[in-house]
Amino acid sequence: MSGTDDQQGQHYFTARPASPEQRRTLRVHLAGRDVEVETAGGVFSPDHVDLGTQVLLRTVPAPPPRGDLLDLGCGWGPVALTLALLAPDARVWAVDVNERALDLVRRNAVRLGLTNVVAATPDDVPDDVRFAAVWSNPPVRIGKPALHGLLTRWLPRLAPGGEGWLVVGRNLGADPLQRWLVEEAGLPTTREASAKGFRVLRVAP
Repeated sequence: MSGTDDQQGQHYFTARPASPEQRRTLRVHLAGRDVEVETAGGVFSPDHVDLGTQVLLRTVPAPPPRGDLLDLGCGWGPVALTLALLAPDARVWAVDVNERALDLVRRNAVRLGLTNVVAATPDDVPDDVRFAAVWSNPPVRIGKPALHGLLTRWLPRLAPGGEGWLVVGRNLGADPLQRWLVEEAGLPTTREASAKGFRVLRVAP
């Protein structure tokens, strides 16, 4: 969350942000190409691809070419759009509680000609869907209990052989989170990279 969002008390992890939309377009680099996307106020990092997401996208291997892929906490969509561009034959679930963010993901998918993106609230994802990959810059600022609940809801839904990739700030508890995933959640987790103050964690149940 940016300093401006903190000062205004905006919460991009609520369903309907109270802040003005203030829609804008950005030129960003996703999946090896420069593209134009739409963003708005009241969503995470509306003016750029945040540093943590940049670290994640530079670190993870290519996604599986088929199957269901999940961007957990999608915001306006940099991770989901990257997955969809890299794996056009996969179905990409962009999941968030923020309705404004989901609307932006849908708009951006249309803008980029992507037909394989499904933007959905958590409860709108069918229970029987299993994911070949989960990529996430999770919303750590929702607090430990909520974050732990989020991760234990979705990471066990990885398909056999699937991998989860998380980027978490070192100063925001990446190392304790890794220990918790291993010792309490029972999810084998390794640190795969460390860059610019972030850890990239691989979860392979």
